[in-house]
Amino acid sequence: MRALRADAVIILGSATPSMESFHNAHTGKYTYLKLDERFGGRQMAAVEIVDMRKVFERHGKQQIFSDEMKDAMRENHERGEQTLVLLNRRGFSSFSLCRSCGHTSHCPNCDVTLTYHKSDARLVCHYCNHQERVPKTCPECNGPYIYYVGEGTEQIEALLKDLFPQMRVSRLDRDTTRRRGAFEKLLGEFGTGEIDLMVGTQMIAKGHDFQNVTLVCVVSVDAGLGMPDFRSAERTFQLLTQVAGRAGRGEKPGRVIIQSYHTEHYALEFARQQNYEKFYEFEINFRRNMHYPPFVALINLLIRHPEYVKAATMASDIARLVRENDAEKVLRVLGPAPAPFARLKGEYRMQVLIKTRYRRQAREALDAAVLRLKDAGQDLKALTIEVDPVSLL
Repeated sequence: MRALRADAVIILGSATPSMESFHNAHTGKYTYLKLDERFGGRQMAAVEIVDMRKVFERHGKQQIFSDEMKDAMRENHERGEQTLVLLNRRGFSSFSLCRSCGHTSHCPNCDVTLTYHKSDARLVCHYCNHQERVPKTCPECNGPYIYYVGEGTEQIEALLKDLFPQMRVSRLDRDTTRRRGAFEKLLGEFGTGEIDLMVGTQMIAKGHDFQNVTLVCVVSVDAGLGMPDFRSAERTFQLLTQVAGRAGRGEKPGRVIIQSYHTEHYALEFARQQNYEKFYEFEINFRRNMHYPPFVALINLLIRHPEYVKAATMASDIARLVRENDAEKVLRVLGPAPAPFARLKGEYRMQVLIKTRYRRQAREALDAAVLRLKDAGQDLKALTIEVDPVSLL
């Protein structure tokens, strides 16, 4: 918009543009320019997907690393080449579980479980930073059988150090880069070859250019695919394509291994092909059929309040008022409903979603609804209005 007003040229460059941007390019709103090959004519990395259901069947129990992935890491190290391992979930384990009574430790401020961080011996909320000491016995039944479920980057790092004691393994995530200069130090050590294998979250996925990285391993993307957001497939495809682009940037060919229990998902298949156009064609039909952007405008109304009743009442009121002020009946108002994270940082969260092809009418109906809320004495600080929301979580 600023470039439009200044009569300037703006270049949007990405290997994985948003669906909205690529749609604008296809419909002529943007001029579309395309690079058909990598710099220097280098080949794209070869991508393979490992079906973890077959790995489970083969071993009779759940495995974090498939045989294919472990063999590839070992062979890569023997060739003197470096490896990146992606898991977009930090911490040691996702949550604690008492095997006697089933109790899990939840954050008192948020509707989420606490993540186990082994190095700090703490249970941590990744949303409000609430922390607790790791209990020796279950706080509910006093039983000693506490089990930690799910893997995070901290556990992956520890497992790889045990598996490959001859390798220099390190980790790049928000926990290891808290201190000033730690991020640059880790990247510098990896760039000079002092680290053989780097485990990380999405921080390792884009923007890095390491000539000796020839193998990228993705432990799992299944949690990302299961997010309650219509953009979950798009974000998964983008992450996989971006991290695949870290392999084979030098003279040596690259290889990418992705583990999943949902190998038939189209986002994984098109990421394997590294074919954005095919992904776009599939995803755009889904968006068209389900009336999601870029075919409609979305407005997300988020109501937050320490008291559930007040949050729910305000959400119900604004949904009703928007419907009443939709004189031309061109708005589709969904909700109110609890947000995917129904409570964060001590506040209950309710959502109302507006879908429409008519932005002006939506704005007029919403402005009238907000004015009536104000006149009724409602606290408008509890209401957040986001037009074209990036995330619905």
